[in-house]
Amino acid sequence: ERERERESRVVVVRVVVKYEYATTTTKKMILEKLKAHVELARDLEKKSDVEKAIDAYRGVIFSLSPREDDDDGGGEKKKKKPTAADGNEETKIREQAIDAVSHLYAKKKDARAIKLLVDELKPLFEDMPKAKTAKIVRNLIDVLASLEGFDELQVELCQEQIAWSKKEKRTFLRHRVELRLAALYLKSRRYTDSLRIISSLAREVKKLDDKLLLVDIHLVESKIHYALNDLAKAKAALTASRTNAGSIYVPPSAQCGIDLQSGILHAEEKDYKTGYSYFFEAFEQLTNLDDATYKKETIVALKYMLMCKIMSGNAGDVKTLVASKSGLKFAGEESLDAMKAVAEAYISRSLKDLERVLRDYREFLDNDPIVANHLGKLKDDLMEQNLFRLIEPYSKVEIARIAELIELPTLTVESKLSQMILDGKFEGILDQGSGCLVVFDEQPPETMYKATLETIGNMTQVVEKLQTRSEGIILGQ
Repeated sequence: ERERERESRVVVVRVVVKYEYATTTTKKMILEKLKAHVELARDLEKKSDVEKAIDAYRGVIFSLSPREDDDDGGGEKKKKKPTAADGNEETKIREQAIDAVSHLYAKKKDARAIKLLVDELKPLFEDMPKAKTAKIVRNLIDVLASLEGFDELQVELCQEQIAWSKKEKRTFLRHRVELRLAALYLKSRRYTDSLRIISSLAREVKKLDDKLLLVDIHLVESKIHYALNDLAKAKAALTASRTNAGSIYVPPSAQCGIDLQSGILHAEEKDYKTGYSYFFEAFEQLTNLDDATYKKETIVALKYMLMCKIMSGNAGDVKTLVASKSGLKFAGEESLDAMKAVAEAYISRSLKDLERVLRDYREFLDNDPIVANHLGKLKDDLMEQNLFRLIEPYSKVEIARIAELIELPTLTVESKLSQMILDGKFEGILDQGSGCLVVFDEQPPETMYKATLETIGNMTQVVEKLQTRSEGIILGQ
């Protein structure tokens, strides 16, 4: 009996070894087959056969991987999850296929297909590590964000992913998707919704002490407050972002975002020299990255550098910057050509040329609220300078004649002159009856009111001292 028992055990061991060897061999064959399909899809992609390439990649993504079935004792079979060693390579292949097919959809401008792909992948996410799942979802959202004109679809996708993340208790993914949603609300000027999400997210992340995420959260918060014209809170949020960035390693792309926002806030305070230095730092870092992904941000940094040069009165440096080694990489960009045209109009002090440039490049200048705001101030300053130059020889001049010389509508000139008079830029009146501007000689500064206020202030101090002294005498009695 012992001999029989020994022989039966040997037989069982041999069967198990053969089964495991067969299973391992099957898995290797499956992985080799998946790799072959990926190579086939890449060849189809190189041949510009996009539809067949998409089908091949989808075949890799949604192919069934080998799973062993175990009997749970009740006659029912259940799937065994793959081990880490088995799943890593398979997951890596699937991730490559997902990334490739999403970029093919983007090439076709099929944003709806990208969103549908995210929904189709949710059953596969159950067998993937949470960190890998978060990376794939964020990459898909980034690919969708690269397509222009689909902001509402991005918002819808982010909202669905947030709901799914809450259901599956994937906090790491939810935090980053909520941050993206807040940035989308900011882009679509839904400032209240954006600020509400950011405030709640900041409170939650502070408890986890995720400093890298806090850097991005406070940066978006600063942008929201700047859009709401609350510079004090915008600077406070930016300081919080910079403080968190100082205690950890921050990727160059995130540091560039901090520098860009710092430059924007300094430019808003008319400190264009400091603003230029921050924009230059961001531009240098983005150029060193040499990544096509950050091309848009690099152009924005260079555009803001040119804007600071113009606003600080150094418009002559614009051509030098554009013709530099770094600037030549972006030759032909419409937004940079627009800034060059603005600089030329400013150098010639021609308001008519500036109006023409703003009209011709409206698509590239008005779409950026920061540039549009500063160029509006530039236009006002240039108009004031031209008006001062024209009215200087006169004590009385027709408004129509000034409008003719400056080549602007009479109503526009009249409105600007009245604003300048009310702002105390010069002394004069607008005679509506004769349609003339009457300019008064510059009067010496009026000192009577100032002296009166000083006298009243001194008398107040004397009365208070006398009252205090009299109270002391009464109390002494």
